[in-house]
Amino acid sequence: MTEYRIEKDTLGEVKVPSNAYYGAQTQRAYENFRVNGVKFQPEFIKAQAIIKRSATQVNSESGNLDSKKAEAIIKAADEVLNGDFDDQFVLDYLQAGAGTSQNMNINEVIANRANEILGGTKGKYEHIHPNDHVNMGQSTNDTIHTAIHISTVVDTYARLLPAIDRLHHALQEKEKEFDNIVKCGRTHLQDAVPIRLGQEFSAFADMMRLAKERISHSLEAVKALPIGGSAVGTGLNTPPGYRKKMAEYISEATGHDFRIADNMFEAMSALDGVVEFGGALRTLTVSLKKIADDIRLLGSGPLTGIMELQLPPVQPGSSIMPGKVNPVMAEMLNMVCSQAIGCDACIVHAAQGSQLQLNVMMPVVGYNLLLMIQSLAGGMDCFTDRCINGLKADEKICGSNAERSTSLATALNPIIGYNKAAELAYRAYKERRFIRELAEETEVADKKTLDKILDLHRLTVNPDDRE
Repeated sequence: MTEYRIEKDTLGEVKVPSNAYYGAQTQRAYENFRVNGVKFQPEFIKAQAIIKRSATQVNSESGNLDSKKAEAIIKAADEVLNGDFDDQFVLDYLQAGAGTSQNMNINEVIANRANEILGGTKGKYEHIHPNDHVNMGQSTNDTIHTAIHISTVVDTYARLLPAIDRLHHALQEKEKEFDNIVKCGRTHLQDAVPIRLGQEFSAFADMMRLAKERISHSLEAVKALPIGGSAVGTGLNTPPGYRKKMAEYISEATGHDFRIADNMFEAMSALDGVVEFGGALRTLTVSLKKIADDIRLLGSGPLTGIMELQLPPVQPGSSIMPGKVNPVMAEMLNMVCSQAIGCDACIVHAAQGSQLQLNVMMPVVGYNLLLMIQSLAGGMDCFTDRCINGLKADEKICGSNAERSTSLATALNPIIGYNKAAELAYRAYKERRFIRELAEETEVADKKTLDKILDLHRLTVNPDDRE
């Protein structure tokens, strides 16, 4: 049977589980917001702990906080960073506006643990108070916003950018491996002029290079922090130099170069930097969907599809059709992309909720931004390891498709004109014959000229690069 202690907040008495490190305000929120049982990611909690630790350092150095109390708070914050109290962060991310409940959750956990360190007991706050000491000089309004920025930057560098790099490298390796394989290009899902499979993969690889550039550039906006704005941007109840020192301590704790926003009122009343960054993630998502879709199409078969690629078989594909193998890794990445686009839509919609000096939708923004980062990173890693690295090409099918394409008639435009080339193409399609064969038969040019003009590999080389 659960035992309880009685705590008091400004609304009265609250029953809190006796072994809990959170307190009255968290308990009220836990009872009020039982929405879907989904909590903030651990990375968000760690970002909150970094803020509390940094603020305690600054407040102690300014003389506003007793050094003994500061040491206890810092020790408790370090334990949170270490994951020792993960089970004490009990709130759904769908909660009170702006994240006041989430801010109080960490304030109370750190306060109760710091009280223990100083010889006190949970729920008494005789040494350390959640608001007066742990939250000193802070507001939900600047700390939750800042936690979004910190967790986004840290997770992007730790997970997302390395995942992009791995996929980029794997695609570059396939670009080299497939460079001499000529195949039929396709536009409108119809046969087009030849292209090399390596060139097709070079597009995929460069999408990842450009995605990393866009994300890295937009990340600079997220490195600008609203911390020190306090409630509305004025910095009420913060000591002189607080903002600058906070940015320094947060940068030191994370290893990333955070800075204070140029205009605190803009930074606190809007989420434009986060929306900009989300846009770069959205572009990455669109690129990934194209890559997954193209690879799935090129690997369709195994006997009646395009069949130019052979995807690694990683698991049986059907519960009813024996021997069927599906492109499951591409399908997984498609679902990741759908999830990411949904996250971005949620972020954009919530960001439009900025009214006057604050956006109260920050909790749903923070959760969805981290979910987007982590889903994309995990999806790319799986796709790289279990699809791209094991891809093989069927050079024979690629070559045959290229030779059969009626669009080869395009290469004859300079010598016989568009209309006659079109007539040749229609005839080749109707009679199921090769353009090369008909061109020789109708003697549109001598064999030496035709061999040069219809050299499939030559047709894939830009004129500036031809010998």
